[in-house]
Amino acid sequence: MFISVPLKDAVMQYLAQVQKKESSHEVELRLIARQYSEYGWTLMPDQEVIPFDGDCSFGDGVLLLVKLSETGQVLQATNATDWLLKIVQTFLISGITPEFLRNEAERAEQWRQDLTLKSQDLDRRALELEARREQIEQLEESLKREKKQMESLAAQYKEQNQALARRQMELNAYQEELSRLEAELKLEKQQLEELLRQHGNSPK
Repeated sequence: MFISVPLKDAVMQYLAQVQKKESSHEVELRLIARQYSEYGWTLMPDQEVIPFDGDCSFGDGVLLLVKLSETGQVLQATNATDWLLKIVQTFLISGITPEFLRNEAERAEQWRQDLTLKSQDLDRRALELEARREQIEQLEESLKREKKQMESLAAQYKEQNQALARRQMELNAYQEELSRLEAELKLEKQQLEELLRQHGNSPK
C-alpha cells in the first residue's frame, strides 16, 4: 500500500515499524533507522515512536520506508519488503559480507580522517601564504618609499650638479678676466720700463 502527502517541507527518510494498539486501534511508527546520504543509514538510538494518523492497512510489525517533514509529519509511507529484499539480493550476488562492510566502514573512516588532515594542512598553508603575502606587500611599500627617497636625492644631486656647473662657468670667466688683466698689466709694465730706459739714456 502507498500513502502520500504533498511534499512541502524538507524530507527525511526513515525505516520504521508499524505498531498497532488493539485497545484504541491507534497506529504508531517506531523509527528504527534514518537515511543520511544516498546509500548511508544510521540506527536510531532511542527508536522514537510517532503517531500515524492516516488510514493505514499495514499489519502490525510491518517495516515501512517513511518520509517525514522537519516537523515530524508523515509525508509518505511505503512497504519496505521489496526494498529490503533487493538489498539482500544485492549483497548475496555481490558477495558482500558483514566483515566486508566493516572493512569498508573502516576505510571510509580512514579516508575521512585523511581528508580532515589534508584540509587542516591546506588551512595551515593558506595562513602561511596569507602571512607571506602581507610581508610581500609591506616590502613593496618599503621599496616604494625608498624609491621615492632615491628619486628625491637624485633630483637634489642633479640640481647640485647644475649649480656646480654654473659656478664652474663663473669661475672660468673670472679666470679668463684675470688672465686678460694680468696680460694688460704686464704689457703696461713693459711699456713703462721701456719709457724709463729711454728717458735714462737721453742727453742731459
